[in-house]
Amino acid sequence: MILATVLLIYSLLGLSLSTAAATLGPTVSLDYGTFLGVNDGNLTKFLGVPFSAPTARFELPRAPAPLKGLQNATVFGPACIQQALSNTLPFTYPGPTSTSEALERSILIGEPVIIVAPNYRVSAFGFLASKEVAEAGLTNLGLRDQIAALEWVQKHISAFGGDPDRVVLGGLSAGAFSTGVHLVSNNGPGSDLFRGAFMASGSAIASPPVADGQSTYDQLVAANNCTNARDTLDCLRKTPLDDFLATVNQTPDIFSYRALSLVWRPRVDGDLIPKNPVDMVQDGAFLRVPVMVGNCDDEGTLFAYPSVNITTDSKFVSYVHSNYLPTGTPAQIARVAELYPQDPAQGSPFGTESANQLTPEFKRVAAFEGDLVLTGLRRFFIQHASKRQNTWSWLSKRGKSTPYLGAYHTSDMALWFPANATDAEESAAVDALINFINTLDPNVSAARQALKPAIFWPKYQANSRDLLTFSDPAVVNVTADDFRVEEMQYLISLHLDGITVNGLLK
Repeated sequence: MILATVLLIYSLLGLSLSTAAATLGPTVSLDYGTFLGVNDGNLTKFLGVPFSAPTARFELPRAPAPLKGLQNATVFGPACIQQALSNTLPFTYPGPTSTSEALERSILIGEPVIIVAPNYRVSAFGFLASKEVAEAGLTNLGLRDQIAALEWVQKHISAFGGDPDRVVLGGLSAGAFSTGVHLVSNNGPGSDLFRGAFMASGSAIASPPVADGQSTYDQLVAANNCTNARDTLDCLRKTPLDDFLATVNQTPDIFSYRALSLVWRPRVDGDLIPKNPVDMVQDGAFLRVPVMVGNCDDEGTLFAYPSVNITTDSKFVSYVHSNYLPTGTPAQIARVAELYPQDPAQGSPFGTESANQLTPEFKRVAAFEGDLVLTGLRRFFIQHASKRQNTWSWLSKRGKSTPYLGAYHTSDMALWFPANATDAEESAAVDALINFINTLDPNVSAARQALKPAIFWPKYQANSRDLLTFSDPAVVNVTADDFRVEEMQYLISLHLDGITVNGLLK
């Protein structure tokens, strides 16, 4: 039997597991149940397959419970409960259609893969943090769900034709942050659970301690009339779902004024995350597996929209200080303002001169936020990782003409999940990803050069720092990762010096 390589993508979709097959009414038997999938052209899909038993609120994931009879796995299961987002901009993740095209492409070029997209708990349901949560051993539940999914893959993927020794972990945006955290988590999944990593628009995000979430926890306790409860965590657990969710929806989200100073996020708990991932990257304390990681050129524009009331230099300085650097000294705040000046030609969308000035400070805020949380941390991680393991990086400038947004956060999804799997030019990037999943190298082997067109992707190395850069119209070339060096080095120094950055404390 040929075992396919597995790409496990963290997303907000139901569990989707697809393989190439041609039979009707496919079934698979696991030790806890038998599941009926669905044929979809060249693909066989098993949807909504549980990797964990249903859990009550704020409980650790558990092994799936035995299921009697044939289980319907022909439709997606419900998504995990999510916080309502601010009414700012639509934001989408790759769905069944786009991932199916990627799978079709893998079959077409003779390198089939399996995609597993597990649900995991998010917002307060997955990342509640306080001393009460820590004492109960319930920190970072969203990450623990992801580990449970990885363990499920190890145990069961062979039943679907997959190889548990050839798993690549990947994600976009928050999924990329999660992947980065798993790379540096000493007590989390090791190389026995995955052998490579793919991170798009995210990497090993800086993480605050659990104590940093106490104030938000206390707000939820008060809002749900649990202040006088003997066990406030149990009180929150027993609060009616609609009531609890209503109070969660009152907390800032990623498209609120607080933007990338995130309330719900992985936190240092001394267990799953021993210390700030930024420090662990600095120390070289991460898994030695091949990595692909990249950014879009204008990572911060989506998140700058909620702050359009920032229209003067003084308001910019105040916003940076209050929202991202509350313990920063006046000199440090002034240095940030100097490095990210009130000059639209230096703002994001980058390279658009005076265009796209939604407000006088919009491009300035977008440049700062994108570099602080996304582009700067990607560069910091890969510069350290490239000294120890094979690494490749990219920059997407596709879609620069999008008004005000430019090549915005995760706009490169079309590269990795193309709309037309038969178009070789459109599929160049996903071909590289498929190569990486199968061989841990995005480049086509010499033996397969005649089967499909290929792009040469040089490794990211300390002496060259090559980025494969995707530009309009359909241009792919190699550029140097040498833009805004001084700016990003300073922001990283603030992380490493223990300054409260992005709501983070060491």
